[in-house]
Amino acid sequence: MKPGFDPTQGGRPEFYFDDGAYPEQVDWIGQKNQIDAAKAAGVKQIVLVGSMGGTNPNHPLNSLGNGNILVWKRKAEQYLADSGIPYTIIRPGGLLDKEGGLRELIVGKDDELLQTETKTIPRADVAEVCVQAVLFEEAKFKAFDLASKPEGTGTPTKDFKDLFSQVTSRF
Repeated sequence: MKPGFDPTQGGRPEFYFDDGAYPEQVDWIGQKNQIDAAKAAGVKQIVLVGSMGGTNPNHPLNSLGNGNILVWKRKAEQYLADSGIPYTIIRPGGLLDKEGGLRELIVGKDDELLQTETKTIPRADVAEVCVQAVLFEEAKFKAFDLASKPEGTGTPTKDFKDLFSQVTSRF
């Protein structure tokens, strides 16, 4: 939100990026530099958290501050996939501030989950999937969308090897 915005005065806040913090600089150039440094250091695996919505250049997030945030995130993901470093790219849906470990997790690809009712996930579950991705070979060289069923429906995910085995896409 631009400095000086007063919500008591009505109107809509205007979103902007500080100089040096545009998505091209952070989500593309910054990530590219990190990937290059990781490769030079011999890192054994990179787990990258992106975002669902990257297949649609007209996604509303791309219009925030004219930053094309999902475009640049997707470009960095492709760079990682082409780097030769073992990777896991996790693209969560809308993030929830809810307790993790209580929901069934769902994987998808190419933003298909955005067309369903299952398009959100607790932040804690995303963090757990990141940790589990380092522990299982089945997670390497894979990219996937991630969401969760509503709490109380389905069976909470405990078998992460099986979850990663469901993923078929490399990018």
